[in-house]
Amino acid sequence: MGAFASLAYASPDEMVFGRAARPLRYGLGLEVGGGRVVPELKYWPSRGADESGRVVEEFAAITRDALERAVDLGVKALQLETELSHLATMNPRLAREIVEAQRSLMERYHSEHGIALALRVTVADVRWSRELGREEALSRMLEAFEEAASAGADVLSIESIGGKEAFDYSIVRGDVRGIALSLAVLAPADVQSLWREVSRIAGRHGALAGGDSACGFANTAMKLAGGFRHRMLPHVLAAVVRAMSAPRTLKAFEAGARGPGKDCAYENVILKAVTGYPMSLEGKASAVAHSSLVGNVVAAVADLWSNEQVENVKLFGGTGPQVFLEILHYDCELMNAALRLGRERELRDLLVASNAYTDPQSLVLTPQAAWEIARAIVEERDDYRRALAAAGRALEIIEREHAAGRLALDAREAAYLRRLKQEIAALPESAEGLLEHARYYEERANFRVSDYLR
Repeated sequence: MGAFASLAYASPDEMVFGRAARPLRYGLGLEVGGGRVVPELKYWPSRGADESGRVVEEFAAITRDALERAVDLGVKALQLETELSHLATMNPRLAREIVEAQRSLMERYHSEHGIALALRVTVADVRWSRELGREEALSRMLEAFEEAASAGADVLSIESIGGKEAFDYSIVRGDVRGIALSLAVLAPADVQSLWREVSRIAGRHGALAGGDSACGFANTAMKLAGGFRHRMLPHVLAAVVRAMSAPRTLKAFEAGARGPGKDCAYENVILKAVTGYPMSLEGKASAVAHSSLVGNVVAAVADLWSNEQVENVKLFGGTGPQVFLEILHYDCELMNAALRLGRERELRDLLVASNAYTDPQSLVLTPQAAWEIARAIVEERDDYRRALAAAGRALEIIEREHAAGRLALDAREAAYLRRLKQEIAALPESAEGLLEHARYYEERANFRVSDYLR
């Protein structure tokens, strides 16, 4: 598709849950972004399923249980997400069997009950596997995509982690130069290369190239930042990393992805402003997988509303996936009632007001802030400059809202905000300038820049 040079929305007020500038129709009668928020249920087999050889049967059972609960609740539309394990990705035939088992059940429930359905399949990034070389592992990944798409997957996604070696070394040290090398140079190049291939596979099979996620980067920073009491990382830094991750994930769309964007990419709020494609997001219901300080705010623009992963365990209310489907369903029904009654902006603004000023990580994901960051991104043409522009705009927004008294920052965070502004401003003007320091990170994080920049 090429680089995005303008925004899909003239103002942040146009951005709202359930409506996208470019809605999508796919799967078994599913429409996303056309005026309805759809639950996207994400699940994981119980421990030991891979090793027991019963993983196909368990995915079938999860699917059947979820669809039974959906019918009981009167769910009209539902997207399922199957994240393939390392084992299933390394064994593409197993990936096919999992998808075939699920697809058969979905077609039956669609036919018998009229429920609109679609299946997203997320392939694992196994390129750092010790079992195979990097090229052979990539070949297995692409084969897994091929098998999943040909078996009936409607949407293809991945949480790719190219450039994570430099990121992991740098984030725990607060090393802004290394973070920039990872997010602004290595990762965008990797995402573009990978998504050209994934988009071709999706096109051959009539599937949607659904998009990537900076989970391995920005969610790592979010996890390290922790809550208000215990933190290993400044929250201001985690917020800036989130903004910097958006141009990297945007590269998937510039290489042919159309969405819906993947749920754990919280940067999807920014990407929706740029692309206009529907986005999946996760918030309070994702507490089953991880804690965060952004439980309400990202729902403001969600087109699919997800729970992250829930293990297939027995709870009092049913299986884990059944219980979280019900939670998602009622969240979505509230948003859909607001859409029907023309009150969607009121509910959106309440979701934002309840959460926006609790933390800088929440603030940068409000429709207003995301739109401003998105505009800064599209004003630049170069991947490196885009990431720096996103960081700079995020810092401006945090500083503005703190100065206005709306965003509370303790003394440590306020001091770090000032320091981070200086460190971002001191970064080289170009990627070439930053690459002059690459050997330092190659030696310490055990990777080669040449693996990314060919």
